[in-house]
Amino acid sequence: MRLVYRTVAGAVVVGLVAVLVAAVVATREEPGTLPAAAAPSPTPTFAPPSPTPSSGGAVVASAAPSPSASSALTAAQEDPRVPALPAADSKLATLAGRSAPVRGSIKDERSGVAVPRFSAEWSLAKASPFASRQLLGKIKGMAYRGMLVSCPVPIEVQDSLRDTAFLAARWTLNHHPAGATLEWTASQPITVDDRNGWLLGYEVNYTVKGDKRRSMAALALLDVPESKPALVFVTVPDAQKKRWRDINTVMSKIKVL
Repeated sequence: MRLVYRTVAGAVVVGLVAVLVAAVVATREEPGTLPAAAAPSPTPTFAPPSPTPSSGGAVVASAAPSPSASSALTAAQEDPRVPALPAADSKLATLAGRSAPVRGSIKDERSGVAVPRFSAEWSLAKASPFASRQLLGKIKGMAYRGMLVSCPVPIEVQDSLRDTAFLAARWTLNHHPAGATLEWTASQPITVDDRNGWLLGYEVNYTVKGDKRRSMAALALLDVPESKPALVFVTVPDAQKKRWRDINTVMSKIKVL
């Protein structure tokens, strides 16, 4: 009998163990009872900015996009100081006065052009922020005087030389008295040493100390090799109008290096 009781007791114990094991297993598999360990979320990866070639040939990371060329042109076309360019081409007229003597040229390696160097009344001046600069003498009682400069065009290049020249002419208002406005006197395609370009002539109107004044000005934009287009800009106020003919000389003696 004792053997029978021991056998029965053993069977009961085994049965109880089996029930407990089953309960534990069932509890582990029941959702919501014990949260399973969260699967590790994938670590985000960020690709570096796509490299783009710089103007100097080096590879640099692309920066945030700048305003589009079309936006810059639209802004200029809406500027009341600058009228739309004439639809038909018109040549630069011969201006009043007699041209100052020319003594050689100034080679502007940075812009890729050479401009005439005048030997009388004009003097060399510190170029910065331009690449070359010549100035007429100071005018008593006026801060503004004649200026001839060259530099790589300092505005956003457009799809056509004509449009780029238009934007450049608007930019030159920064170097005229405040409130100045433009009136076109010339707009024509040009070729210098087999390089295409565009020439604009214009009258600049402004007021100084309550008096209406004007300057004659012109710029040439040239598509030089391996660089931004070169800008040659000359302006002469009416107080120095005997030097207006120098504008014709400048525009006719530009060379490409």
